[in-house]
Amino acid sequence: MSVASSMTRTVTAPRWLRGIFIANLVAQIGIVVTGGIVRLTGSGLGCPTWPECVEGSYVPTSRQEEAWHKYVEFGNRLLTFVLGLLAIAAIVGAVAWWRRHRGRTDLVLLAAIPIVGTVVQAVLGGITVLTGLSPWAVGGHFLVSMAIIAGTTVLVMRASPAWPFVSNPPVRREIRLLSRILVAVTALVVVLGVIVTGSGPHSGDAESEARFGLDPRTVSWLHADTVLLFLGLLIGAAIALKVTNGPERAQKVIWTLLAIAVVQGVIGYGQYFTGLPWILVAIHMLGACVVWMLAVMQLLTLGPAKTGASPVAN
Repeated sequence: MSVASSMTRTVTAPRWLRGIFIANLVAQIGIVVTGGIVRLTGSGLGCPTWPECVEGSYVPTSRQEEAWHKYVEFGNRLLTFVLGLLAIAAIVGAVAWWRRHRGRTDLVLLAAIPIVGTVVQAVLGGITVLTGLSPWAVGGHFLVSMAIIAGTTVLVMRASPAWPFVSNPPVRREIRLLSRILVAVTALVVVLGVIVTGSGPHSGDAESEARFGLDPRTVSWLHADTVLLFLGLLIGAAIALKVTNGPERAQKVIWTLLAIAVVQGVIGYGQYFTGLPWILVAIHMLGACVVWMLAVMQLLTLGPAKTGASPVAN
């Protein structure tokens, strides 16, 4: 066995640890969707206090006036504990592997993202409730989730047995730059999507309306125009990888991203012209998370730069 092969075996995260990392990524996407359902069903103040659900009780009580909304909000709060357990498992597992087998420091640092993110989200969740569902707090809550999803995606990809994809053929500098621009534009699409939602009818609570105060139609058009830019860049990147015989793994990711982005666009226009039914908006939120994850992933799958320098896994 060669030294390079031995090193690859040593620095590759074990399957059980990769499974924990993937579970964290799935859970982070899931909490975005369930949090969206809380808002879309007007249940944002189903538990009107924090950290208690209602004054004097951490669980919903029969004396509350919030009807079924309290159970929707409380259920979402419970999922935070699931996220916390998975986040703890990620960092503990990464540290244990690192100490016992001299694993990789980069994975230990990245494994801290879910636990740090969960703590930040718990604090933001409290601020959101205590500010009466301020659109700024709600929007920040969502954007922090997207940052956690990006970080956890990097964690999952770097834990892959194929990382750092040294078997991939080098890609042209222009394609790598286009890939980075694509990630930036995807982030802009996500931010504008938050503004659209915060300007629309789904304010988060059945009795309280909190919006940005912007014209929903105008911000929707701006969001749609940015999506068209995103699709143009995405098609260009997909074609560029194809004609230059780019890495097969990167091509699969980017064509998958394109397919989901098209579906996401159809859903987006569908919800706009049907009065924003909450079920379509929830599906659109799920699609946004998947699109963002794949956008980050396509950059990571490009492999080494064309300079010929050999990346080192450490």
